[in-house]
Amino acid sequence: MADATPLAPAGPPADDILRTRDGVPLKTTLRRVTRRQRLIALGLVMPLLVFIVVTFLAPIGMMLLRAVDNPVLQTQIPRTVALLASDWDGQGPPDERIFATLAEEMIQQYKAREIARVGTRLNYEQSGLRSLITKTARTIARRGTPPWKETFVAIDDRWGDAKTWGIIRQASSRYTPSFFLAAVDLRLDWRGDVVAQPEEKRIYGLMFGRTLWISALVTALCLALGFPLACLLASLPLRQSNLLMILVLLPFWTSLLVRTTAWIVLLQTEGVINDLLVWIGMLSDEGRIQMIYNQTGTIIAMTHILLPFMVLPIYSVMKTIPPTHMRAARSLGATPARAFREVYLPQTLPGVGAGAILVFILSVGYYITPALVGGRTGEMISNLIAYHMQKSLNWGLAAALGALLLAAVLVLYWLYNRLIGIDKMKFG
Repeated sequence: MADATPLAPAGPPADDILRTRDGVPLKTTLRRVTRRQRLIALGLVMPLLVFIVVTFLAPIGMMLLRAVDNPVLQTQIPRTVALLASDWDGQGPPDERIFATLAEEMIQQYKAREIARVGTRLNYEQSGLRSLITKTARTIARRGTPPWKETFVAIDDRWGDAKTWGIIRQASSRYTPSFFLAAVDLRLDWRGDVVAQPEEKRIYGLMFGRTLWISALVTALCLALGFPLACLLASLPLRQSNLLMILVLLPFWTSLLVRTTAWIVLLQTEGVINDLLVWIGMLSDEGRIQMIYNQTGTIIAMTHILLPFMVLPIYSVMKTIPPTHMRAARSLGATPARAFREVYLPQTLPGVGAGAILVFILSVGYYITPALVGGRTGEMISNLIAYHMQKSLNWGLAAALGALLLAAVLVLYWLYNRLIGIDKMKFG
């Protein structure tokens, strides 16, 4: 009789791979489940991502593009631009062919009522060129005749100056650094060299410095006023602290415009505060203090408006600090001042950092309050951005100023992260 073959012991498959009941490897199944869960999570957050892209990232990208975008001359007088780039040596006025080409394109744009766009763009580089372009286009469209070089120079001597043609050539590139240079009080001259703006036009560096100074001062004042108030709120019984919290939040329930207008009533020369100081004898009627339409009015109004943004983060952190910490420090022999300085204050720093960076960033971009109460010395860079967007219509310069302001905030945010750490910032 042949020997019986022993049965193989029951167990996992020979390849030692764990599988599900239907034979699919367990790792593959886990990957499929994880992928499905990620797709579901992505679908849930997709509306928020689309909202952020459409309302935040896309406008910032368009702003950055507009700060360097320079399409006007390329689209309005393209053949003149091409000839200046290839056939003009920059010495003296160009030849008759370039004058004739510009005349033809000027007539076309004048009839299409688009010639003012060319003049406006060139006027950003040199004051007076807008009137030169429109006057010349109107004249040659009505009675201009060849030779065009003599006709142009007869209309205005500036057409015989190489400087005018140099400005046209350097302003004709598709992308330009001119707006960013203007935002830091520099410019390109007609040869293309970077030079400083004339003394009377150097305003943007001053405005950036004033904006950072006012923002830092408002942040410091909000901290000096808000820290004791938050400490009081955190230490009072619940009923009293809730009442004070309502008073802190009360400005949020009032229009920003109303609050700012109220400060105009209080701070003006014939206002409530000056009347009170005259009534109690601290001031004479002729010695009333000018507290409005200057930097003082801006600082006072902004401090009042932004104070809750400092109080709330600090209070939310203070509320989580156990009172036993201070009692333990006192029981170990520390004076109240030392216990506060070495035990309580370090624990409040995350809230202080959150409130400070929140108030500072809000201050940097403030517009309504400086516009209403700031006057000439209390304006900030946001007011100039609004001016170029609404009145001068120099959107390229407005975009460049906005981009530099955004870059300054990001740099300060990066420094804060390096020195203190964003991970230590808490809102409660």
